[in-house]
Amino acid sequence: MQALLVFLAIAALSLLASHRAMLDPGRFPALAQLAASGLLFLAFGALLGPGSLALLSWSDLTALRPVLALGLGVAGFLIGLNLEPRLVRLLPRAVYAAALAHAGTAFLWVALPLAGPLLFSMGLPPGAAVGAAALLGAAASLSSGHFAVLGYRTGRMDRGRGLSVALLTMLDDVVGLGVLALALAFGATGDPLEGLGLVALALLLGAACGGLLAFLMHGLTDHGELMAVLMGGVALVSGAAAYLRVSALLAGVACGASLALVGGRAVEQAARGLGRFERPSYLLLVFLVGAHVQARDVMAWALLPAYLGLRFLGKVLGGALAQRIAGSTLALPPRLGYALIAQGGLALCLVVEYLMLVPGPMSQRVFDVVVAGAVFNELLASRAFRLVVEAAPMPLRRDTP
Repeated sequence: MQALLVFLAIAALSLLASHRAMLDPGRFPALAQLAASGLLFLAFGALLGPGSLALLSWSDLTALRPVLALGLGVAGFLIGLNLEPRLVRLLPRAVYAAALAHAGTAFLWVALPLAGPLLFSMGLPPGAAVGAAALLGAAASLSSGHFAVLGYRTGRMDRGRGLSVALLTMLDDVVGLGVLALALAFGATGDPLEGLGLVALALLLGAACGGLLAFLMHGLTDHGELMAVLMGGVALVSGAAAYLRVSALLAGVACGASLALVGGRAVEQAARGLGRFERPSYLLLVFLVGAHVQARDVMAWALLPAYLGLRFLGKVLGGALAQRIAGSTLALPPRLGYALIAQGGLALCLVVEYLMLVPGPMSQRVFDVVVAGAVFNELLASRAFRLVVEAAPMPLRRDTP
């Protein structure tokens, strides 16, 4: 009963935090930033979880794994649905090169130096250590564009620059998901080929469910029926992935991407309706992620400063490289790397998925480092973004004397 009451209270808070008034940066700038990042719910989860006040026990978290899988499936589905084929085809190659440059730089700066400490501190096989280091690098490569979005909504940043930063951070997600697939292939089983088969199974499962959804939604015009079919399909792919013990996140991405490939008016209408559930489901997911934190690993705290410092350097250098590649194509602000410090919610999805599918001390250590790093990076990004705004003043309007 206690776990149920806690979960219902967090669900009510997630609905409240998703209200438009709370997300309006003009009225409540501090609350809008907290709601956009979701870190307040991450802190709630860490505080109420078994690692702290223990209002939720480990048995409660085990019982809530279907809810966690559903949240990961919804997150992956939304990412895949946003990969519109028309937009993907229209983007210049320089944009992809810039996204790969800044994400890849941060990945290499974190994964390569930290592979040694992970290998020698745990005494695990090299494949498992490589997968864990790759996952740390993937989490480091991801960025969130919510500071840029809030910046142009409040008039602190030019809209074109804000959207350009948000576009680069959206393309980061593809890099992170690819590395997650690599880490699961090495760590899910003892045999990389078998692990690769499980990743392929997750993608095939998602693609099959996406095709089934496209067939069921064809010809439907009623909004209620469309939403019922869509939510049922997302629940189906998430539940099937959890039952088969494959990645619900990757299955959701494949499902959303295959549905976006088919397209159509019904898909666009259902996608707009699903956007209403995006914020509450994300905040609930972040709360469950925080509840899995164990803050007693001394080695995780020892790795955290190195992770933060290497990621910061990687983002600054990667941002400069991306600006050199796509500066003439996108309206990128000066000091681009400083606008990419915020880590983003997908990093939390990557590490909790890895923790569920590859349980053990290594995955828990990686999870703790990334979750704690997300909190510190959000605080660091708040100050770093001020430097971006100061270095990139708003352009004068034409009617300005």
